[in-house]
Amino acid sequence: MEGTEKSSQQHPDSLPELGQDAMTSVGPSSPLPPAMTEEERLELQEELARVEDEIQTLSQVLADKERQVAEMKRKLGISPLNELKQNITKTWQEVTTSTAYKRTSETLSQAGQKATAAFTNMGSAISRKLEDVRNAPTFKSFEEKVETLKTKITPSAPGGSSGSQDDGVPQTTDSDGFPAQDAPLH
Repeated sequence: MEGTEKSSQQHPDSLPELGQDAMTSVGPSSPLPPAMTEEERLELQEELARVEDEIQTLSQVLADKERQVAEMKRKLGISPLNELKQNITKTWQEVTTSTAYKRTSETLSQAGQKATAAFTNMGSAISRKLEDVRNAPTFKSFEEKVETLKTKITPSAPGGSSGSQDDGVPQTTDSDGFPAQDAPLH
């Protein structure tokens, strides 16, 4: 037996294909393995022929059974699409009831809760920090300067004159008396 394995390993393309008769590939001209007698070789060839016949018979029976199943399914109105839907539904149920799915689902739920809490805390911290910045003396000073600038630029009454216009360019206003947006401020 070892000699046969060695020769098949040395010449893998000499192995018969699935369904091909292996008896034809082992002819009388094939050298006998060193530890095998002529009688053992003949015995193995007979056994090989029997097993190949069984395989062929089983293949034919399987093909016949598959035809019977297809005919029964056709008569019952079971289409391949319906089968696929049933298989998907069954598989999904098996997945969702598995312990791995349950553990993963619980872990993701906990992670989501922790992430929500972290974002809430972060939002609160940012709000507090922005409030601190807004209350800082530097920001207050900046805010006052912006307010002063705004009052100088904005006209005091509709159609009235604005504060100082040092650049010599007349300021245009819209129908409501507000400065027009198309003129860039310098």
